[in-house]
Amino acid sequence: MTTPIAPASRIAVITGASSGIGAATARHLAAAGYRVVLTARRKDRIEALAEEITTAGGKATAYPLDVTDRAAVDEFATAFKTIGVLVNNAGGALGLDSVESGDPEDWRRMYETNVLGTLHLTQALLPKLEASGDGTVVVVSSTAGHGTYEGGAGYAAAKHGAHVLTETLRLEIVGRPVRVIEIAPGLVKTDEFALTRFAGDEARAAKVYDGVPAPLTADDVADTITWAVTRPSHVNVDLLILRPRAQASNTKLHREM
Repeated sequence: MTTPIAPASRIAVITGASSGIGAATARHLAAAGYRVVLTARRKDRIEALAEEITTAGGKATAYPLDVTDRAAVDEFATAFKTIGVLVNNAGGALGLDSVESGDPEDWRRMYETNVLGTLHLTQALLPKLEASGDGTVVVVSSTAGHGTYEGGAGYAAAKHGAHVLTETLRLEIVGRPVRVIEIAPGLVKTDEFALTRFAGDEARAAKVYDGVPAPLTADDVADTITWAVTRPSHVNVDLLILRPRAQASNTKLHREM
């Protein structure tokens, strides 16, 4: 049973809402009674999603935003007096190269999106969350932030940064009316994650999921985020690691070949 949403806490901002986990989370939170604010760089995608949610009876607003642009983030934050939930979902992986051969530009982009993007939105909206009297910050990290694997150093470093940011924020604001939640998914099959990681190489992206009987879906993760957000106010889900049954660790995956 979920707790009714207090009026001051009905707005949920979701970053990276144009596809995958972000889009699914927007749908789930809207169904749970939140007015969702969809942010992403792809204006057409979030506008279409906002229309879909509204047609289904929910409340949604699209706001094109690059989370790595601090001036744009600060301007975005001025639109709100209070918000109830911030879901820091924007991120992603680039490449699967070794430390020896990795492209520093890929590492920089991953850090800027996964860590600095989360920092920008959290800093800009934390006063609005606190003003609600019952705010929640969610950071969608990854199991990569809790254990690395060959070829994954750049992404793991970025997601570890997101994990440490989340853990430290929780320590620093304890006693204030804001919960800090980290959701760390393992293998999730979405339309774009692996395709983006491998620069549009469809064959290479498909191999990530070959033979895996049931990887997680974006809806699985969104359902988990919504469950964590809708716990009673005194309940904080500090860290929830979510994997498909076929995945025992970042390096142990059952495949039916």
